[in-house]
Amino acid sequence: MEITVKKFKELTLDELYDIMQLRSEVFVVEQNCVYQDIDGKDRKALHVIGRINDNIIAYTRCFAPGYYFEEAAIGRVVVSTKYRKHDFGHKIMKASILAIQENYQTTTIKLSAQTYLKRFYETHGFNAIGEGYLEDGIPHIEMVLNPK
Repeated sequence: MEITVKKFKELTLDELYDIMQLRSEVFVVEQNCVYQDIDGKDRKALHVIGRINDNIIAYTRCFAPGYYFEEAAIGRVVVSTKYRKHDFGHKIMKASILAIQENYQTTTIKLSAQTYLKRFYETHGFNAIGEGYLEDGIPHIEMVLNPK
């Protein structure tokens, strides 16, 4: 998988379309969750894009400290269904953590994890904080890497 990191204005129309299609495919259709994915935050994000043969198959968006949380943040972590057995989720997470370190000069990162993925994020050094909660009807928990 080839990974690129881009600011919003660097995305091509085709890339933006493919990202939105992947996010909708997984977060809306697969998870049967009606929610406002286009939330106005993409313009402020770094977009970490994983491709195979020019097809976007993995993605995250990352934020500077103070925008989404007090800490830097990773969100919209997604891998296309047909590519999940190839460790691309781990590769896109490693690239996202590195992108935050390089672009925002911090190693403290927070995310809102779907509870069933807690172990996945723990393998990247994240620790659960606080109590679980429902977000758009799906159980979540906040997790942080290298807390202050």
